[in-house]
Amino acid sequence: MSLIIRVIANALALWAAVLLVDGIDVTAQDTAGQIFVYLVVGAIFGVVNAVIKPIVKTVGCLFYALTLGLIGLVVNALLFMLTEWIAGLFNIPFHVDGFWPAFWGAIIVTIVSWIVSMFLPDGKDD
Repeated sequence: MSLIIRVIANALALWAAVLLVDGIDVTAQDTAGQIFVYLVVGAIFGVVNAVIKPIVKTVGCLFYALTLGLIGLVVNALLFMLTEWIAGLFNIPFHVDGFWPAFWGAIIVTIVSWIVSMFLPDGKDD
């Protein structure tokens, strides 16, 4: 159940990024198609962050230390672009027009996901 809630939180965050950043688009024709795209891309983004981000942080921990963590913003943008590439492999109509829209989109997704997760149960209160 927690996984489904996280995918929905990512989908909401992606929706906010599409609304706020020029250069990030979902081109589904109808509302149901758009919801499906947001959910699928939210799942892809979650998997990318769960699998690849820890590897990048481990391998590049020196860069994180040298830049006081600011390299994390670039890593998040690149992971956002990777999410768009993976979505393209499955013909999902999610498009990012370069690094800067990915940069700002990743920041928005991170902030919105953090805010949404504050209101969601984490299972530690048992």
